[in-house]
Amino acid sequence: MPTNTLNFNTISMNTTKTEIAFIQCRSLSKSYYKGSTVVTPLEALNLDVAKGEFLALMGPSGSGKTTLLNLIAGIDTPTTGSLFVGGRDLGTLSRGRLTQWRAQHCGYIFQLYHLVPILTAFENIELPLLLDSSLDRKQRRHKVEAALDLVGLSDRGHHRPTELSGGQEQRVAIARAIVADPGLLVADEPTGDLDRTSANQILDLLRELSSQFNKTIVMVTHDAHAAKAASRTLHLEKGQLIENNAPQSTQSTTNTHA
Repeated sequence: MPTNTLNFNTISMNTTKTEIAFIQCRSLSKSYYKGSTVVTPLEALNLDVAKGEFLALMGPSGSGKTTLLNLIAGIDTPTTGSLFVGGRDLGTLSRGRLTQWRAQHCGYIFQLYHLVPILTAFENIELPLLLDSSLDRKQRRHKVEAALDLVGLSDRGHHRPTELSGGQEQRVAIARAIVADPGLLVADEPTGDLDRTSANQILDLLRELSSQFNKTIVMVTHDAHAAKAASRTLHLEKGQLIENNAPQSTQSTTNTHA
């Protein structure tokens, strides 16, 4: 991983993380109507996630993984229960306030990258910063260049998505997610569309963001290999946690970039 110049609050790998949970879910439930039927993808869920933790969520389709991810990311709101992220009660925020909160505090990483095809890597990464009127062009450029350096793509900033490999596209997407320096990253199957080598490189990058930059990461995955990269794995079934695995090994899976 190249030396970076991001103005993140870098945390040493030996720093003791706070005992106060960064994410706190208490009796968290989500229900909605499907026709005349009430569907409850999450029911009375309790969960604590520490600051800087890398958590993997696993479970069959329909188990509530993506629902929980979207609640934590402030994309959706709980029906009952409470959800605190970084000390903020997300259940009390209006849609407008949630949008503002996401822009400042949460980066989202998708399986299929969701890059704008007509924009360069640099321009795709810059998009979240355009929402911040306090940043001028020079400040935005510095942040984007630093994010590109961190993900190992300093020489690909002027390339469009069609000129990049799948692994490189996902690293651009990660750079876009971290460029505004959010404390929380949520990732929905971030390696699901990648070959094993590229997937390992993405997992190593996520692990570094957790261990060296104290980013709290919640990742949904169906891949047991990907889950091993996380510091903890939880299993969901029918909206409830059914297993809490011991911490996984933090040994790097690869040392090169896609």
